[in-house]
This record gives sequence, C-alpha cells and structure tokens, in this order.
Amino acid sequence: MKLQYLVVGFAVVAASCSGSKSATTTATTEAAVAGTTQHTFETDHFADDAIVGDVTTVDCTLNNGTTTKCAEATFTGYPSSYKVGPFCPDTITTPADKAGIWFDGNGLYDLDGPFVANLATFYNDTGWKLYDSNGKVNVTDTQAAFEGAARPDVDPTYQNYCVEGRLEWLPDGKPITSTVQIPLQPFAASSPSSAHPGNFGVTLDGVVIAEAAPVDAIMAAHTIASFDDCGGHYNARAGYHLHGAMGCGQLEEDPSVDDSAMFGYALDGYPIHLPLEGDALTTAKLDSCNGHSTAGLGYHYHANTAARNAVLPCLTGAFVTTEGAGGQPPGGGQGNGQPGTEAGAAPDLSDTAAKLGVQVHELEDALAGGPNSDLDAAAKLLGVTRAQLEAALPPRPVR
Repeated sequence: MKLQYLVVGFAVVAASCSGSKSATTTATTEAAVAGTTQHTFETDHFADDAIVGDVTTVDCTLNNGTTTKCAEATFTGYPSSYKVGPFCPDTITTPADKAGIWFDGNGLYDLDGPFVANLATFYNDTGWKLYDSNGKVNVTDTQAAFEGAARPDVDPTYQNYCVEGRLEWLPDGKPITSTVQIPLQPFAASSPSSAHPGNFGVTLDGVVIAEAAPVDAIMAAHTIASFDDCGGHYNARAGYHLHGAMGCGQLEEDPSVDDSAMFGYALDGYPIHLPLEGDALTTAKLDSCNGHSTAGLGYHYHANTAARNAVLPCLTGAFVTTEGAGGQPPGGGQGNGQPGTEAGAAPDLSDTAAKLGVQVHELEDALAGGPNSDLDAAAKLLGVTRAQLEAALPPRPVR
C-alpha cells in the first residue's frame, strides 16, 4: 500500500508546451537581505518546458503599495517531469497503485477501492456510497459528468461520485497556461497576509500551486475530488493544478544547506521548499506562514504536508494582487480579467466571495470569461441568483 489511513501533523500546481527561458531577464541571483544571502527569482531553476516563451521584466505594484520590478512569465500549466493521474479507483477492489490519493485537512489517504467502500464508516455518514451493487465506482467518465460534479453546486445527478478530469476535456483539449508576475526582489510585508491572491505560486515544473481545495463543500455533496499521487487534479477552467506537495516535479537540490528541496516560488518571490518532518521541523522554528531564514538561502517557506490541504497558511511578503480568472495568477492565460476591470487588472475578490458564501477560487472559476462572463451561468455554478452575484461584484469603472 502506498499510504495508510493516516493523520499527519503537517502540503506542487496547468499543453505540454515547450518554450524558452531568457537568461538575461532576471535580477541578480542573490541579494543581501537582513544580513544574510537571500535567494531571489531565477529562471534557471525551472524545468526546460515549464515556461512558454521568454521571461520579461516589468514594472509592477505590490499589495502594500511598493512599486518594483517583477519577472513576468507564462507557465505551461502541465508537468513536464511526471505523468498526471491516475485518480479514481475503478472498483471497490482497485489497489492503491492503480488510483490516486485523497486529503481532507486531517489526513492523507490512498484513494483505493477499499477506502471508497469504507467511506460511510470512515466519515460516520450513511449517505456515502460511491459504487453500485457490482462494486463499480461511480466515476465522472464524460466531460458533462466532470463539469456537473466539479462545480460549486454539485449537480444532484453526480452526487456520490468520484470526480476526476482529463486533459481532453479542457478548452481545445490543451493545458491552461498562466501568466504570473513575481517580484524579482522579495519585500517582507508589515504583517502576514492570509488573503493571498487565490493561488500561492508556481512549481519549478510549471504548475500552479493553488489554495486549499474546498473539501467541506465537496464532501457535503458526498463526492470525492480525487488527486493524483502528486497532489494535483483538474479543474474545468483552471486546468491541472496542485493542492498538496508530494515531492513530484523538478526539485532543486542544494547540498550546501541542511534543508529540504526547493520545488517552487511563492507569488511574493520567496522560494517554497518541501515539508520538514520530525527533528528537522522542530529545530527549524517556522513562523506562522511556515517560513524561516537560513544563512545559505535567506527567507523561504516550507510546504505543509498534503494532509493539511493547504500548501501554505499565508504569505509573508508583498505580492501583485491583479489576478486573472479561473484561479490563475496575474494575467492568467485564458479568461484574463474580471467583470468591472480592465483586462489584466482584476481586483481582489475576497470580499465578493465572502458576501456570496463561496471560496475565492470558486468565484474565479465561475467568472472565467472575465468582463464577458455569462453571469446567469456563473450564478448557477455558484448556487446563487444573478441579482445576488451582481450586487456582490465590484462596480464597473467609469470610462
């Protein structure tokens, strides 16, 4: 078995497009910060196929008002170093090596057949039964089923389903790219921000690191939104992305420091490393955002273990707040912008999401069309009325 049904204490993210990286568009590889050497953004750390086209340097404004220079890069949104899937088990006897994983904020589990068969007991809820009388698991095996089960208000037809997506069900059957702006030089904010911009960052393999999956809403509909063994899964509008750090992808090893491997950058420019465990975790003395400083690396984060369903609890540094739709970082590939904004200058939708009682990424997914979104369809996806959605959205600017 890959995993036992284990609760752990302490968690990488959208066609396989090839592109080139510019070695001349990044800032210096290290900068002096607070008396130590600070690792800063470098394109050379990324996998060869992680970035589409060149990385450019642009002027940007961070959420604390700082004006600075950012690296702007378009990431492929699909891993180049590992195979996506599998996700759901076929039957209640499917072994762990033929299926993915599940994490719910309390534990990390093999999503094998026996786990699915035991859901009613495991969650103490007789409403769970994801399989038929022959032991065949209900799996979203069509695009319509996937879209119906993956939306915030799960189609009743697809309750008690194991939800999985496929590359061919994304628009044009291609991965969804994301264009991200990351400060070339990290700037520590005056206080940590839990109101991060929807996504936490990108992996060195070109995949978006998403915020926590809405497991409460998923489980309320008696569905399981399956993850593959790398902690990722598909969203109909955001494509493939990660909710848990499982050690997959292009990992940057640094033998000169006693630390875990780096696997991505946060949107504030600080590196993200794999989780620490045992004595290493105890001695690291991580702060509230899972970060600490070391002489060789400067400040950097360590991911939670995947069981927590949150790669990071917050961001220490300042970040660019303009985020594209569909859960994508700034200027994100398809569906750039949000209603009431200029393209590429989307507002923070935290307040809107709170008013509607949904998560930010659910709102972004529903509004993936930006200013041209079908608000009736978006409202249906969110389980609200169009009037409620319009009332909660930021006003359109006067032009």
